[in-house]
Amino acid sequence: MAYSAILKPSTFMNPKIYTGNGGTNNITGVGFKPDLTWLKRRNGTANHHLVDSVRGVGYYLYANLTNAQGGNGSALLTSFNTDGFTLDAGADSNASGATGVSWNWKAGTSFTNDASGTGIGSIDSAGSVNTTSGFSITSFTGTQTAGTIAHGLGAVPKMIIVKARTQADGWYVYHVSNTATKYMRMETTGTLGSGAAFWNDTAPTSTVFSVGNGTGTNYNGTMIAYCFAEKQGFSKMGSYIGNANADGTFIYTGFKPAFVFVKRTSGSENWTIMDSARDPVNVAVNKLHPNTSGGTDAGATIDILSNGFKNRTTNAGANGSGDTYIYMAFAEEPLVASNYNAATAR
Repeated sequence: MAYSAILKPSTFMNPKIYTGNGGTNNITGVGFKPDLTWLKRRNGTANHHLVDSVRGVGYYLYANLTNAQGGNGSALLTSFNTDGFTLDAGADSNASGATGVSWNWKAGTSFTNDASGTGIGSIDSAGSVNTTSGFSITSFTGTQTAGTIAHGLGAVPKMIIVKARTQADGWYVYHVSNTATKYMRMETTGTLGSGAAFWNDTAPTSTVFSVGNGTGTNYNGTMIAYCFAEKQGFSKMGSYIGNANADGTFIYTGFKPAFVFVKRTSGSENWTIMDSARDPVNVAVNKLHPNTSGGTDAGATIDILSNGFKNRTTNAGANGSGDTYIYMAFAEEPLVASNYNAATAR
């Protein structure tokens, strides 16, 4: 039996729902001080907003757009707090009467890497990392010449999401199941693309990830990368094949998921996020799509189980016949923790 050393996953990653008030809004109950908060309004049209502690509160990127970062240092999300965050009086995710969801990750340990001084990588980087949970936020200045960048994890990242901060360009995604010869873009429904321009056809290592000469991952300006490594009983990145049956494919993760992120690679479909905060009982029906500004897309999708998730849809967005899907999932409870406590069923 594989045990998890992370007894309480919600101390590192936690989805939290809230209600907007159109004013200063202190959101509590996250369980930690976030370093990355991803915000989305559920009951109306609004952009996805990502705010992190490395770029600074008040600056946001839109998951569904190619825009450069917005904000003036005091907009949208104004502070990360010990048990959550504070939103300002702006609209979108905090409009009066809006129902919102936040997906929150903790990093918390600052790092810097002078590549010429350490001999690690070829491009300087800095950021915030949590080696226990396998998450880092890495900032670097691109060169548009192929290079390598220290990510701080001390483990091989299985998924990396990169965005130019000051340049309008896409969200480029590396996933271990796609390999480093392929890329996907999070703001589109597009299928797999190929080309060395983005990951230099080189898989990441426990110290660095590689970028090619393309502006999407190596623009000659400031870039941000969110890097995720697998941790037993806490996080899992993999792939599965759909069967177009409501008694669908079961995906073993080794934990009861709190957050599931899915994308079809063998055809054009939305990226989809499901979580246990919006769907505390099975079947999980409330989908949000990072590539659109739309609100909740309702319809049976998955059962969240003590050891993984199971498709309950015939929809090609998650379970098309013979189609390949990548996923990233984070735990609500490990299947069995190192204290021998087992995950409970829903």
